[in-house]
Amino acid sequence: MNTFNDMKKRIALVFPGQGSQYVGMGKELYEASPAARRIFDQADQVLGFELSKLCFEGPQEELDDTVNAQPAILTVSIACLEALKERFGPFGYLGAPSLVAGHSLGEFTALVAAGVLDFEDALKLVRERGRLMKESGEQRPGGMAAVVGLDDKTLEEVVQEAQAEGVVSVANANSPGQTVLSGEHRALQRAMELAKARGAKLVQRLQVSIAAHSPLMQSASARFDELLDRFQLRPPEVPLIANISGRALTTVEELRQELSQQLTRPVQWTRSVQEMVSHGVDTIVEVGPRQVLSGLIKRITPHARPVPLTDTEVARLVAQTAGEEEGSGI
Repeated sequence: MNTFNDMKKRIALVFPGQGSQYVGMGKELYEASPAARRIFDQADQVLGFELSKLCFEGPQEELDDTVNAQPAILTVSIACLEALKERFGPFGYLGAPSLVAGHSLGEFTALVAAGVLDFEDALKLVRERGRLMKESGEQRPGGMAAVVGLDDKTLEEVVQEAQAEGVVSVANANSPGQTVLSGEHRALQRAMELAKARGAKLVQRLQVSIAAHSPLMQSASARFDELLDRFQLRPPEVPLIANISGRALTTVEELRQELSQQLTRPVQWTRSVQEMVSHGVDTIVEVGPRQVLSGLIKRITPHARPVPLTDTEVARLVAQTAGEEEGSGI
């Protein structure tokens, strides 16, 4: 058996979603990697403003705006991937992945990594995705809250009872015992109160002004679906584990259906990671800013090792190997 090929079959690449942004992200990478610089420069040109400067210098409030955060995280994640490819060959450092996935916004990064979308098209889509989500949030105000320490059955009862006050639902099933709720302010507040009363260890309102992955995003979803129809998708080079179903998708038709429902349906991240393991994956490499997903993966399964490759870690790897080559006279 070829051990290297055997290892390659068991690697998944995953990409973070909104909330992973921070001022300064990508700056070291930009300085260390020509490939990363090209990605940032391309993003600036396509979007018509200096996204790179916003990533590197902020201000935080502007970076956190969903219309900016989404293309910013996509750009930093792809810059990481391109820097690794340039330095080590296509997936050379990682081994060729057998699966890709991304959390919410990160699903679009995964589509680029799988060859379904070009980076430029993905950038345009997520910028508009963010704009539509923000607009929906202004038309139908809402928010999101994290709940830690309740089992699924209890949480379902909490949501059903809180729905008497309005729209509220599960938005992200992030890991066992860690869930994000999304909905209208009164209903969400009621759900938070009920969760505390039922013994949740932590109930925390998130600093977002939209109710993502809920029925409040229906208008944004319909308009995004129309936009998506104008873009060409290619069959994935490797299967993508879908947010909604947690299944491996291999056709353009399946991917279009996934993306058309993504804004209104919950992210089944726990199920997605479990599905990766069921496909024989034992190493899950997170590529992009921070390492939020790696922390979730640790809580979901003991059968797969998370490997976070943040923008600073990739910059360090690139700079280190470049220095080694110079030192050896290559």
